[in-house]
Amino acid sequence: PQLMSMALKKTGEKDEVLILVATSGDTGKAALEGFRDVPQIRIMVFYPQGGVSRIQQLQMLTQEGHNVNVTAVTGNFDDAQSGVKKIFGDKAFNEALAEKGIRLSSANSINWGRLVPQIVYYFSAYADLLSAGTIEPGEAIDFTVPTGNFGDILAGFYAKCMGLPVHKLVCASNANNVLTDFLRTGVYDRQRDFFKTISPSMDILISSNLERLLYHMAEDKAKVASWMQQLQQEGRYDIGSELLAKIQQTFWADWTADADTEACIADVYEKDHYVADPHTAVAWSVAEKYQQATGDAHHMVVVSTASPYKFNGSVLDALGVKTAGVDEFTLLDKLQEKNSDPIPEGLASLRSKDVRHSGVCAPETMEEAVMAFVSDPVKK
Repeated sequence: PQLMSMALKKTGEKDEVLILVATSGDTGKAALEGFRDVPQIRIMVFYPQGGVSRIQQLQMLTQEGHNVNVTAVTGNFDDAQSGVKKIFGDKAFNEALAEKGIRLSSANSINWGRLVPQIVYYFSAYADLLSAGTIEPGEAIDFTVPTGNFGDILAGFYAKCMGLPVHKLVCASNANNVLTDFLRTGVYDRQRDFFKTISPSMDILISSNLERLLYHMAEDKAKVASWMQQLQQEGRYDIGSELLAKIQQTFWADWTADADTEACIADVYEKDHYVADPHTAVAWSVAEKYQQATGDAHHMVVVSTASPYKFNGSVLDALGVKTAGVDEFTLLDKLQEKNSDPIPEGLASLRSKDVRHSGVCAPETMEEAVMAFVSDPVKK
């Protein structure tokens, strides 16, 4: 956000920039906080109504700042993300915004810049293993990543391209296992049931960042564009066995059902006294499946992507603590009793914050919601 603000000043840009975001729960809050009250920039975040945890929802709905807007979409994350992409591609709508002095930009997985800091995590994890004496310099390791929109694991792929000794990137999905099927068969087919799971940030059937991997692997823009068009019009595409084999040299995939995710949370807590959130547990479970299936002896890093406190109800259920009829903040305290890590201040402070955003729209009226927001003067 600060880089963008400085760029606007240096280039003499007079228009305002509107950051449009579709979030599956986690990084919408990060984007909101980053762009809060940044001069010459507004941010609007769309999230799937009923498709995020209550704590994730409260993080966004209580967001402060004169230039922010949070709106629920009456659909799933795919509806929200497709709606945002449609807005970017609507020439007439963008011209109407330009007349109001507004230019669009993006955050989250739509923006490649989101991946840059994530790449750093992979090098940092490798450096930690070196410092601990667990591996020797140059020794290849594996990573398992809980994956919905294919962003974090793509950052791992870029880290490998930059020289990090990565042997395998294991793609871990929940019941919305479209990526598992794709990485096994080469066929991407979104024509399937959509499931609401206890790992909601991965409840995605159109994995936006996969297009970027295909671009690097196929080295053929026209072919990738054709596949994306097939996905939009027919709901599926097939990359063929040759390209699939190339992708499988680096990637492996499996998925975990909710019941197994809960069992993993309980098992990890019993063995290691570590409280894993449901997304981390999906990855942990799939990492074990990978090692059992392949016998791979490389050291494995499980990428933990969220705090368990954001999903306190699901985590406590898995740990055998009754949660029925208990409010979110009492659940936070109950989970604190199980967890050696304190409740993050950002979540603890939600107890006393007012809800500031209440907007709701249908996927087909997202443009109207955007226009209503940009027509409202930003209070100084």
